[in-house]
Amino acid sequence: MDLTFDTLPNGLTVVTDPMPHIRTASVGVWVEAGARHETAATNGVSHLLEHMAFKGTATRSARQIAEEIEAAGGYLNAYTSREQTCFYARVMKDDVPLGVDILSDILINPLFDAEELAREKKVVLQEIGQAADTPDDIIYDHLQDCAFPGQALGRPIMGDEQTVNGLSRAHLRRHLKAHYVGPAMTIVASGNVSRDQIVELAASKFAAIENAPAKAPPRARYKGGERRRTQKLEQAHVTFGVEGPSLTDKDAFVGQVFATAFGGGMSSRLFQEVREKRGLAYSVLAFCHSFADTGFFGVYAGTGAKECAELAPVVVGELEAMAADATEEEAARARAQAKSALFMGLEGPSNRAEHIAAQLSAYGRVMAEDEIAAEIDAVDAAALRRFAARLLKTRRPSLAALGPVKALESYDRFAARFG
Repeated sequence: MDLTFDTLPNGLTVVTDPMPHIRTASVGVWVEAGARHETAATNGVSHLLEHMAFKGTATRSARQIAEEIEAAGGYLNAYTSREQTCFYARVMKDDVPLGVDILSDILINPLFDAEELAREKKVVLQEIGQAADTPDDIIYDHLQDCAFPGQALGRPIMGDEQTVNGLSRAHLRRHLKAHYVGPAMTIVASGNVSRDQIVELAASKFAAIENAPAKAPPRARYKGGERRRTQKLEQAHVTFGVEGPSLTDKDAFVGQVFATAFGGGMSSRLFQEVREKRGLAYSVLAFCHSFADTGFFGVYAGTGAKECAELAPVVVGELEAMAADATEEEAARARAQAKSALFMGLEGPSNRAEHIAAQLSAYGRVMAEDEIAAEIDAVDAAALRRFAARLLKTRRPSLAALGPVKALESYDRFAARFG
């Protein structure tokens, strides 16, 4: 990557990532504001603001926003995570100015019209309902709540019916003013773009953004616990979790490689033991979610009502086996998967822009591809065994289960397998 970095007078960072061999560009604005920057009463405001930004500005109606970008063959989109909100445009190279203009307009001049807000709340509530009707989706929110109960990091990104209904135009404007400030915002342009063009556009279109201190969220603390609900479903959806590394933890890369080796593909231990040998689950996987100051490692399985009785001891048993005898062959396969996922992802401008923004948010810099590859290559079998032993030391694991889960072992018995 041949990146250039510029900081505007208002504190906004601009990163240009030229890819002159392609004909398109992706331009995004990342804001350091997500679900963990909210209070219990305003849970969901980041996500609702993301929706409302597209619902009209002082100069464009919602329809005009859609028609202008689509008339140029481009598209706009956005997403909210627990730590960031992103708005981005994918356009042909000659339409980069249009993309930047629309992005600045929806972030600087949103109307937050009362009628549009009432309609969009209904849309968000439908989105929440859709997630609730998708057990292999909502179960991750339940696990997050178990890991970080009573904390912003444990709350759902979309909020719930009560909090969404309680949000007003005033809440949206306060959130915008508090968090959409120069030092908390980064513009990344990847694709057929030039530094001079992007910096000039950003300086012109985002000049109204205030240079004010970014507001840090409250520090999160992993606590662990249980949340299970018996429900009439065909499958039992079960997740286990323990405290894992933060983004700046020395084991951050180890955690990612370990998750791949343990449950990241058909050759992984979990897939082979849980599905291939025992037939306990159709779907089983491991993941490592890292945040600025904490993280957690988890396992998901979709299993049967009877099979879930055997699931917990098998998963923990495999974790113990990894601590005892993880092999260099496993480590090599996981490293290869991790590197291929990284490098294949960096071949497209949208993924590159997101990667750059994530690196800046986590480390305050963008690690070179060779540096990341070296971190991955350093994860050997000994590191996998050490990381598994670290996970097993947790004294209070997390367990979230939904569906026909009566046969799932008790939380106390599950927790006794750790520590």
